Amino acid sequence: MSICNHIGVDLFSGAGGLSRGAEMAGIQVAVAIEQNKYAVETFEYNHTETKVILADVRDIDVSELSICNPFIVFGGPPCQGFSKSNTITRNTKNPKNSLFEEFVRLVNELQPKWFLFENVEGIISFNKGKTVERMKEMFENIGYSNIVSKVLWADDYGVPQRRNRFFMVGNNQNIIFNFPEPELTKVTVSEAISDLPSLKNGDKIEKMPYKKIAHKKLSNYAKKMRKKSKFATQNIVSRNQDYVLERYKYIKQGENWRVIPEHLMKNYKDKSRCHSGIYKRLDANKPSVVIANYRKNMLIHPFEDRGLSIREAARLQSFPDDFIFKGTIMYQQQQIGNAVPPLLAQAIFTQIIKCSNGKK
Repeated sequence: MSICNHIGVDLFSGAGGLSRGAEMAGIQVAVAIEQNKYAVETFEYNHTETKVILADVRDIDVSELSICNPFIVFGGPPCQGFSKSNTITRNTKNPKNSLFEEFVRLVNELQPKWFLFENVEGIISFNKGKTVERMKEMFENIGYSNIVSKVLWADDYGVPQRRNRFFMVGNNQNIIFNFPEPELTKVTVSEAISDLPSLKNGDKIEKMPYKKIAHKKLSNYAKKMRKKSKFATQNIVSRNQDYVLERYKYIKQGENWRVIPEHLMKNYKDKSRCHSGIYKRLDANKPSVVIANYRKNMLIHPFEDRGLSIREAARLQSFPDDFIFKGTIMYQQQQIGNAVPPLLAQAIFTQIIKCSNGKK
């Protein structure tokens, strides 16, 4: 393992969106902990120098990690319990809602210089704001100060997706931290995926040539995503039923299920419960809508009557083309949807390093 002054530990790592962003910022991720075996398989494949532990963080004894006083500990506990879209178990009785206490425990035992905690925006209003206040108090009680929190939008940091996440950052070095300033330009869906190959419903093609587009017409974003890859990888599309494809034909860019003819929506008993993200065709000239559950929501390609491929969804999350997802297509889609966009993560980690070095 290469020598690095900035050692990181990733808790609740998932497929590794935060870790990829950390690595791009110059942090060496020494240890990652995740309990989903398919996400672990993905993480191991793409982070060969990281020790990946398949385990529940509640069972972790830090003495077994062979690491102490790292530069940073980061991660995001499962967020379903905090999500505003979860109307069933969004309450204090959901056991997943107390996993942030395990995050605090491991920060206390590892004593990193910095911590970064991320979650859904809904955590702010959860339990009338008491949960975030309690977290801050717990971190202060173990020696961390200058704790700041904020909801950031991914498309403000080069990600072609309008997605927000909550971040809390603190340190025990008495350093003032300010979140990075947003970028002025936005990356559109077209800029993100137009060079990827045309596909059909149900296609499962591991490698395909990129579309023939003159290099000078290729977006800077696409150039960045394919920098280490000679082919478009994981061109895998879920196979939808014919009646679903028939619905797609009526939907123009930016439109959703509301424009589908009534006779094609008879299996929906109560359409008032359909949210705006269902059957949404992406607008090529804007950042994507949130792709968290893009298979279930039937998000539609901007120009083709089909769902998004694994690679297209990964591009919209800012995963480069050499990043390979493991498991069945369902688990690959889940890993992409659950991830923190690497470019968003990179912006925050880069700012942490700058502040740590005395720069603003």
